[in-house]
Parts: sequence; structure tokens; C-alpha cells
Amino acid sequence: MSVFAQGSGIGSWPGTSSRRAAEVVVGELAGALAHLVELPARGVGADMLGRAAALLIDVALDTVPRGYRIVSRPGAVTRRALSMLDEDMDALEEAWETAGLRGGDRVVKVQAPGPVTLAAGVELGNGHRAITDPGAVRDLAASLAEGVAAHRAALSRRLDTPVVVQFDEPTLAAALGGRLTGVTAMNPVPSLDEAVAEALLKTCVEVVGGDVALHSCAPDVPWEMLGRTDIDAVSIDVSRLRAAELDGVAAFVESGRTVVLGVVDSSAPERRPSVEEVAARVVGVTDRLGFGRSPLRGRVGVTPACGLAGATEQWARIAVGLARDAAEAFTQDPDAI
Repeated sequence: MSVFAQGSGIGSWPGTSSRRAAEVVVGELAGALAHLVELPARGVGADMLGRAAALLIDVALDTVPRGYRIVSRPGAVTRRALSMLDEDMDALEEAWETAGLRGGDRVVKVQAPGPVTLAAGVELGNGHRAITDPGAVRDLAASLAEGVAAHRAALSRRLDTPVVVQFDEPTLAAALGGRLTGVTAMNPVPSLDEAVAEALLKTCVEVVGGDVALHSCAPDVPWEMLGRTDIDAVSIDVSRLRAAELDGVAAFVESGRTVVLGVVDSSAPERRPSVEEVAARVVGVTDRLGFGRSPLRGRVGVTPACGLAGATEQWARIAVGLARDAAEAFTQDPDAI
């Protein structure tokens, strides 16, 4: 069974309290894939790209009106990002210890922006996206891979438990499709060559080591390209999944890897769905792949559709609980759903 074929969260979480978030994640994802949360409501350095400021090796980020920019030396933004990451790790370690999980085999997931999304989301000193400079793209990917590898190892030591990695790539499809905007209409961002993206992802997977997943909540996931990498699982928002992608999903799973289906609402719906309804959404996708359900046991995970930063804390707790229970139902007896 794949480590990703469980219920889990995507990464982001509502509120600003690391301790409260860690307690909920460890508790509600008991027996499932717990994760180190991101709390974007804390501001600069706490969002997906901001967390990279705490992970990059020998590359520093600062803020500009449009977001983050690569700078020559670490400053307040890097210190703030590092401080919040340490706070999050301390909170998870405390919750882990309290739950008596240290030294066990229950796995934890950490998230980081993927190399393409990172290069598309940060600026160079001249104001252009880093993705427009091939040298900067390679340097960012190398720095990211090294930093995430160190982060994974550090958290594993602190919890005395296995840690896996999820790279968030919401911008991957747009970068490949040439849909990124430039500083002005006179400075378009050319499409990223698929071979370059593939090489970047392969580098990150190789350096980070262990099991690695890729998450994208955007349509047009490049399944064929991802199938040529050593990525173990791909996590998607099923509401963005197009019929044309189903063959790619099927081929990816048939290669022995895992698809993680985002089927739980990221914010509270008018009516709370039952576990049975969420599980039915899972098989609504798997039944279209051309396999029987039983052969997919151990190859399908369940999550919210995307991050939970915009949800209430109450719904975040419910959402990961529904994901946990639906994944368990599929693993135990998918034909009964």
C-alpha cells in the first residue's frame, strides 16, 4: 500500500495558532497521513512561497509589492519565515509526543512549492519572473531540493518517524502552456519546455529522497510527463479533472503509483456530506479509469479539493476527518461503496 493512499490534508490551514492546528491534524488524521500545516493568515513568510524563504539554501527572498523577490542576502523575511517554520515544527513535535507517536511507523507529510511554481512565483532583481532566466531556474531548483531534503530529515529526527514530501505545483500547467503573464504586455513569459520541467522535478525527487508526491489544484495536469519522473503520487482537485486527462490518470496508476483525489469541499458547503457521499465521489472518479475497484486498493488517497486556509477551523477539522474516513472505506472494501 502506498503511503499516500490514505486520508490527508493538502497543507494550508485556517487560523494563526500552530499548536491548535497541530493538535487537530494529529488527532483527526489518526491512522492516516498527518501533515505539517501552513498558516497563511500569519502573513508574510507563512504562505506557500513564503515558506520557501525558510527552506532555500544560499538563496534569500524579500518582499516587493507584487510578492517575493530574490535578494543577495537574508533579511527580515527569511528570519520571519524560519521562525514560523520552527514554531510549526515545535507544535507538531509537541502534539506528536502527547499522542505517544514518537518512534512509531506513522508517517508525516511536509509540503513545499515545487520548482516550477517557485520559479514562476518569485521575481529576479529586474522585476521579471525568475522562470524567464534558465540559470535562475536551475539555481532555485537546486537550492529548493537541498533545503527540502534537510527539512524532511530534520523533522524526521525530531518526531522519530518517517517523513514524506509533497511539492505543490499549481502553476505547472500554466507555465507549460505559456499562460503566465509578464511584467508588461511587451514582456511575455515564454512557455516552459516540458523537458526542462521534467528535469527540474527529477532533480528535486532525487535529492529529497524518500516518497514524493506532487499536488496541483489546476486543470491540465501533465500526466505523461509526470509518469516519466519518479514521483510516487499525484494529488488533484477532482472538480478540475477533465475527461481528456483520464487516460493519463489511468496510465499513471497502472504504473504502480498513486492518485490522491481531492473530493472534500475546501470550505463548508450548505450541507455537510456524509462519509458515504464523499466515498461515492471517490469511486465516481475511479470507476471512469477502466479498472475494477479492488485492484486500486492501496493506490487511491483522499483529501480536500485544495488547501483549507480559507475554511473555518470547524470545517477544516471536519474536512480532514471526512477524507480520512472515505479513504479508509475505499481501502477496506471499495466494492461496497
